[in-house]
Amino acid sequence: MAAAREPAPWSLGPPVPPGLALVHADAALLVFDKPAGLLAVPGRGEDKQDCLAARAQAEFPDARVVHRLDMATSGLIVLARGAPAQRALNLAFEKRQVHKQYEAVVAGRLEPAVTDDPWNLIDLPLIVDWPNRPRSIVDHAIGKPSRTRWRVLGHDPQAGTTRVLLEPVTGRSHQLRVHLLALGHPILGDPLYAPAAARVAAPRLLLHARRLALFHPVTGEPLVFDSPPPF
Repeated sequence: MAAAREPAPWSLGPPVPPGLALVHADAALLVFDKPAGLLAVPGRGEDKQDCLAARAQAEFPDARVVHRLDMATSGLIVLARGAPAQRALNLAFEKRQVHKQYEAVVAGRLEPAVTDDPWNLIDLPLIVDWPNRPRSIVDHAIGKPSRTRWRVLGHDPQAGTTRVLLEPVTGRSHQLRVHLLALGHPILGDPLYAPAAARVAAPRLLLHARRLALFHPVTGEPLVFDSPPPF
């Protein structure tokens, strides 16, 4: 792999693309804190070209997409700088060497199993619901293996909600949203999956990518980034 270029000598730090919080920048990768409501990559149609990738590339022309977050989800997302870093990060994602944690608020009182391990596992196969795209559904016959680890962070008895920490073991489309719905505890503010009461209980989807842990694609240094949820 070719050696990464040294970072540009920014006197006041790297430029920050409009509407984005730049968490980290070096010669091989960028980490942003994406706001809810912004596409990660361009969609179909002229009205869906504004996105995190486009804003990032306006300031960092070598920025390349590695993974995505749903438009409604906020939080940490990494972009590679240049083809060698993109290949290395893509391989790390394929080998599940990139670890992500999300925080969400769900409807109802979600109770964990009574064990010594605070983590619980949802193991339900998922597949895209083609007649109702972009939705996904649980399908035990032809769904792809999908696993999510979760643990309770706290309950709000007055609101009737539970705050949970989530770790996707696999990375299926809408995995966290569908898995929690399958437990009977949809994420508040979810426009696609939550029933009406849970959907209107929050002004946005209460799902946030709060931690991203990976190895630097050039140096191999372990990196951990954190972003507190804005809800």
